[in-house]
Amino acid sequence: MATKERRPSLFDPYVEQYLLVDEGEFIVDEVVKHPVCMLGPIAVTLVGVVILFFSTSFLSWWWPVAILGLAVCCVGLWKFHELSMDRFVVTNMRVFRVNGVVNRHVATMPLTRILDISVYQPPLGILLKYGHFVFESAALDQGLHRITYVSHPTTRDLTIQRVIQRAGIRAMAMAKDLSDSDGS
Repeated sequence: MATKERRPSLFDPYVEQYLLVDEGEFIVDEVVKHPVCMLGPIAVTLVGVVILFFSTSFLSWWWPVAILGLAVCCVGLWKFHELSMDRFVVTNMRVFRVNGVVNRHVATMPLTRILDISVYQPPLGILLKYGHFVFESAALDQGLHRITYVSHPTTRDLTIQRVIQRAGIRAMAMAKDLSDSDGS
Protein backbone atom coordinates (compact mmCIF):
# COMPACT_ATOMS: atom_id res chain seq x y z
CA MET A 1 0.00 0.00 0.00
CA ALA A 2 1.54 3.32 -1.07
CA THR A 3 1.67 6.14 1.43
CA LYS A 4 0.38 9.52 0.43
CA GLU A 5 3.17 12.07 0.03
CA ARG A 6 2.82 15.07 2.35
CA ARG A 7 3.28 18.50 0.86
CA PRO A 8 3.55 21.91 2.44
CA SER A 9 0.31 23.84 2.52
CA LEU A 10 -1.07 27.08 3.85
CA PHE A 11 -1.74 25.27 7.14
CA ASP A 12 1.32 23.02 7.54
CA PRO A 13 4.95 24.13 6.99
CA TYR A 14 6.02 20.47 6.55
CA VAL A 15 9.60 20.94 7.73
CA GLU A 16 10.55 17.37 6.74
CA GLN A 17 10.91 18.49 3.12
CA TYR A 18 14.03 20.48 4.07
CA LEU A 19 15.90 17.51 5.55
CA LEU A 20 18.95 15.99 3.89
CA VAL A 21 17.59 12.46 4.27
CA ASP A 22 20.19 10.90 1.95
CA GLU A 23 22.91 12.32 4.22
CA GLY A 24 21.32 10.83 7.35
CA GLU A 25 19.81 14.05 8.71
CA PHE A 26 16.93 13.68 11.16
CA ILE A 27 14.91 16.01 13.38
CA VAL A 28 15.99 16.16 17.02
CA ASP A 29 13.52 18.88 18.07
CA GLU A 30 10.83 20.91 16.31
CA VAL A 31 9.85 24.05 18.19
CA VAL A 32 6.54 25.86 17.76
CA LYS A 33 5.90 29.28 19.31
CA HIS A 34 4.88 29.37 22.97
CA PRO A 35 1.12 29.98 23.38
CA VAL A 36 1.74 33.28 25.19
CA CYS A 37 2.64 34.97 21.89
CA MET A 38 -0.83 34.11 20.58
CA LEU A 39 -2.54 36.36 23.15
CA GLY A 40 -2.11 39.51 21.03
CA PRO A 41 -3.68 38.08 17.86
CA ILE A 42 -6.49 36.51 19.91
CA ALA A 43 -7.19 39.90 21.55
CA VAL A 44 -7.26 41.65 18.16
CA THR A 45 -9.67 39.01 16.81
CA LEU A 46 -11.94 39.43 19.84
CA VAL A 47 -11.97 43.22 19.35
CA GLY A 48 -13.07 42.59 15.76
CA VAL A 49 -15.86 40.30 16.94
CA VAL A 50 -17.05 42.96 19.42
CA ILE A 51 -17.05 45.60 16.66
CA LEU A 52 -19.02 43.22 14.42
CA PHE A 53 -21.50 42.53 17.21
CA PHE A 54 -22.11 46.22 17.93
CA SER A 55 -22.28 47.19 14.25
CA THR A 56 -26.01 46.44 14.29
CA SER A 57 -26.59 49.33 16.70
CA PHE A 58 -25.35 51.89 14.13
CA LEU A 59 -28.65 51.78 12.20
CA SER A 60 -27.83 53.58 8.92
CA TRP A 61 -24.04 53.21 9.26
CA TRP A 62 -23.95 49.54 10.20
CA TRP A 63 -22.15 48.24 7.08
CA PRO A 64 -18.95 50.38 7.35
CA VAL A 65 -18.67 49.41 11.02
CA ALA A 66 -19.29 45.75 10.13
CA ILE A 67 -16.57 45.93 7.44
CA LEU A 68 -14.18 47.46 9.98
CA GLY A 69 -14.99 44.66 12.46
CA LEU A 70 -14.46 42.03 9.79
CA ALA A 71 -11.13 43.60 8.77
CA VAL A 72 -9.93 43.65 12.39
CA CYS A 73 -10.95 39.97 12.78
CA CYS A 74 -9.04 39.06 9.61
CA VAL A 75 -5.88 40.86 10.80
CA GLY A 76 -5.98 39.02 14.14
CA LEU A 77 -6.60 35.64 12.53
CA TRP A 78 -3.84 36.22 9.96
CA LYS A 79 -1.29 37.10 12.65
CA PHE A 80 -2.35 34.04 14.67
CA HIS A 81 -1.90 31.84 11.59
CA GLU A 82 1.48 33.43 10.81
CA LEU A 83 2.75 32.65 14.30
CA SER A 84 1.45 29.08 14.15
CA MET A 85 3.36 28.47 10.88
CA ASP A 86 6.71 29.56 12.40
CA ARG A 87 8.96 26.57 13.18
CA PHE A 88 12.46 26.34 14.60
CA VAL A 89 14.04 22.94 13.93
CA VAL A 90 17.11 21.28 15.44
CA THR A 91 18.55 18.38 13.50
CA ASN A 92 21.65 16.27 14.00
CA MET A 93 23.47 18.49 11.44
CA ARG A 94 22.05 22.01 11.66
CA VAL A 95 19.39 24.33 12.97
CA PHE A 96 16.87 25.99 10.69
CA ARG A 97 13.78 28.14 10.83
CA VAL A 98 10.80 27.93 8.48
CA ASN A 99 8.25 30.73 8.57
CA GLY A 100 5.72 32.43 6.35
CA VAL A 101 2.27 31.56 5.08
CA VAL A 102 2.16 32.56 1.42
CA ASN A 103 5.88 33.20 0.97
CA ARG A 104 8.08 30.65 2.77
CA HIS A 105 11.36 31.78 4.29
CA VAL A 106 13.94 29.19 5.33
CA ALA A 107 17.06 30.20 7.26
CA THR A 108 19.68 27.53 7.96
CA MET A 109 22.80 27.40 10.11
CA PRO A 110 25.09 24.36 10.29
CA LEU A 111 26.04 23.34 13.81
CA THR A 112 29.67 24.11 12.98
CA ARG A 113 28.80 27.82 12.57
CA ILE A 114 27.19 28.22 16.00
CA LEU A 115 29.65 30.03 18.25
CA ASP A 116 27.34 30.89 21.13
CA ILE A 117 23.69 30.66 22.16
CA SER A 118 22.28 33.15 24.66
CA VAL A 119 18.97 32.44 26.35
CA TYR A 120 16.96 35.43 27.56
CA GLN A 121 13.92 34.95 29.80
CA PRO A 122 11.86 37.97 30.87
CA PRO A 123 10.12 37.74 34.28
CA LEU A 124 6.88 36.53 32.67
CA GLY A 125 8.93 34.03 30.65
CA ILE A 126 10.38 32.57 33.83
CA LEU A 127 6.87 32.06 35.22
CA LEU A 128 5.36 30.70 32.00
CA LYS A 129 8.49 28.80 30.88
CA TYR A 130 9.37 30.61 27.66
CA GLY A 131 12.33 32.60 26.48
CA HIS A 132 14.25 33.84 23.48
CA PHE A 133 17.38 32.46 21.80
CA VAL A 134 20.09 34.72 20.41
CA PHE A 135 22.56 32.91 18.16
CA GLU A 136 26.07 34.16 17.53
CA SER A 137 27.67 32.62 14.49
CA ALA A 138 30.65 32.95 12.22
CA ALA A 139 28.39 34.42 9.53
CA LEU A 140 28.02 38.18 9.23
CA ASP A 141 24.46 38.15 7.92
CA GLN A 142 22.30 35.38 9.27
CA GLY A 143 18.62 34.59 9.28
CA LEU A 144 18.75 32.85 12.65
CA HIS A 145 19.98 35.60 14.92
CA ARG A 146 16.95 35.73 17.25
CA ILE A 147 14.31 33.03 17.84
CA THR A 148 11.52 34.33 20.07
CA TYR A 149 8.93 32.65 22.33
CA VAL A 150 10.68 29.30 22.68
CA SER A 151 8.96 27.11 25.26
CA HIS A 152 11.26 25.51 27.84
CA PRO A 153 14.32 27.38 26.50
CA THR A 154 16.85 25.94 28.96
CA THR A 155 15.94 22.37 28.04
CA ARG A 156 16.04 23.22 24.34
CA ASP A 157 19.42 24.95 24.75
CA LEU A 158 20.77 21.80 26.40
CA THR A 159 19.38 19.74 23.50
CA ILE A 160 21.29 21.88 21.01
CA GLN A 161 24.46 21.65 23.13
CA ARG A 162 24.11 17.83 23.26
CA VAL A 163 23.69 17.61 19.49
CA ILE A 164 26.79 19.76 18.98
CA GLN A 165 28.73 17.63 21.47
CA ARG A 166 27.62 14.34 19.88
CA ALA A 167 28.58 15.59 16.45
CA GLY A 168 32.10 16.08 17.79
CA ILE A 169 32.22 19.67 16.56
CA ARG A 170 33.57 21.09 19.80
CA ALA A 171 36.25 18.40 20.01
CA MET A 172 37.37 19.20 16.45
CA ALA A 173 37.45 22.94 17.22
CA MET A 174 39.42 22.41 20.44
CA ALA A 175 41.93 20.17 18.64
CA LYS A 176 42.36 22.81 15.94
CA ASP A 177 42.88 25.54 18.57
CA LEU A 178 45.49 23.39 20.35
CA SER A 179 47.36 22.66 17.13
CA ASP A 180 47.28 26.36 16.19
CA SER A 181 48.69 27.37 19.60
CA ASP A 182 51.43 24.71 19.42
CA GLY A 183 52.53 25.85 16.00
CA SER A 184 53.07 29.50 16.99
